[in-house]
Amino acid sequence: MTAFIDNAKVMSKGQVTIPKDVRDILGISNGDRVSFIVEGDTVRIVNSAVYAMQMLQQEMKREAKKAGLETDEEVISHISEMKNEAESK
Repeated sequence: MTAFIDNAKVMSKGQVTIPKDVRDILGISNGDRVSFIVEGDTVRIVNSAVYAMQMLQQEMKREAKKAGLETDEEVISHISEMKNEAESK
């Protein structure tokens, strides 16, 4: 990924227009939501939908690991077993 710097002016109500090249990279369009992630004195702006999906995936990986499922194949097999059990009831 290529790094670049862009800037925008903060208006009286704290509003900022996200530059088009940044919106394009983040996949943000009219009506979408963004999240501001503050880490110390640094702020990251991310597409909220993408960020939520990434957080869900990380949580699912942690839960799979807790259950002893280390590979995708093990997870798929476990889901299939659960589905078969549910269907046989």
